[in-house]
Amino acid sequence: MERLKQILFDMQSKYAGFEWVGFYFMNHESMVLELGPYLGEATDHVVIPFGKGICGQVAVSGQTYHAPDVQSEDNYIACSLETKSELVIPIFDAEGILVAQLDIDSHSSNTFSESTVEELEKLCEMIGQNWEAYTS
Repeated sequence: MERLKQILFDMQSKYAGFEWVGFYFMNHESMVLELGPYLGEATDHVVIPFGKGICGQVAVSGQTYHAPDVQSEDNYIACSLETKSELVIPIFDAEGILVAQLDIDSHSSNTFSESTVEELEKLCEMIGQNWEAYTS
C-alpha cells in the first residue's frame, strides 16, 4: 500500500487543484467499493454501493468518468460541498478484472484537461498491470 500512497503524494505535488485523491477497492462479493489510501479531507464515503454516485457508476461501467461540473451530474454524491469537478478512472489487473479505481476531486470546475485524463489513465493501466506489487 505504500506504493499507492506515494503515487497519491506525487499526484498532489504534480497537479494543481487535486484537493482529494484516493483509491477505492472493488469488493465484487458485496458489490461495494471500499475506501483505500487517500489524501485530503476525511470522507464519510468509506463504502459505496456499485451504481451509487460517480464512483459507483464507474464500478458498473468500467469506464473513466470525467465530471467537469459535479453540480450538473444527476448521480453525484457530495463528499465535500467545495468539490466542483471529479475524475474517476477504473483500474484493471493483468487478467482484466476491475480491482480498484482512482478518484480525484477538485474545488475548481473544469480542472482535468484531456491530456491530464490520458496521462492518469496510463498511470492506472500501469498500476493495474502490476497490481500485486502495488498492494502488497
